[in-house]
Amino acid sequence: MEFGFVDSIKVKGRNSIIGEIKCVSPIHGDLLRGRDPLKLAEIYERCGCSAISYITAKAFGGSFNTLKDICRSTNLPVLRKDFVENKEEIERTCEVEASALLLIARILKERTAEFVDLCFDHGLEPVVEVFSEEELVFAEDSRVVLINNRDIFNPRDVDVNRTMKIAPKIRKTKISGSGIKKIEDLRVLEFVDAVLIGTAFMLAEDTEKIVKSFLEARL
Repeated sequence: MEFGFVDSIKVKGRNSIIGEIKCVSPIHGDLLRGRDPLKLAEIYERCGCSAISYITAKAFGGSFNTLKDICRSTNLPVLRKDFVENKEEIERTCEVEASALLLIARILKERTAEFVDLCFDHGLEPVVEVFSEEELVFAEDSRVVLINNRDIFNPRDVDVNRTMKIAPKIRKTKISGSGIKKIEDLRVLEFVDAVLIGTAFMLAEDTEKIVKSFLEARL
């Protein structure tokens, strides 16, 4: 079962970074600042990111139509992030030809396994997000786990060390997301296959410059 997303983020010889397009932050406000999301996707691809993540949730200023446009415009795998609770969202995500869909274990709980199976049935890579070691039980059937260093119910609670604590317990493709703000934070790549970076890239005055600096960094 090969959907492309796993192969894309498990690269060798460079830092594997998923560039995220986040329009609005609960903490920082407007992150897009009038920029075109498609241009940002173009920068991520040109710089050498492994994949693109786009948040469709309305609370983050997302748009499903923009997701569709990004999927059509880029050659990179696209991960849709949202607070998915309905099975219909799996089919919608498949229809726009996204490569992967985020499933949050803290929200779906026992339903996660069912949603994972449905994603596979639709040719989507289910990326199960966990916040604690206890939630790993919900990710047993997935191939990819995203460790969220941020508490989604308390956005100011961010700890990159959470990745170092949980990652050794996971025998799957692993991603670390949230709180990766500076080059030194890339130390988490010793524990995971890829990192997902959104806010730090979106806040930068020169997006291309900072993306390249993270991709080319050697720790």
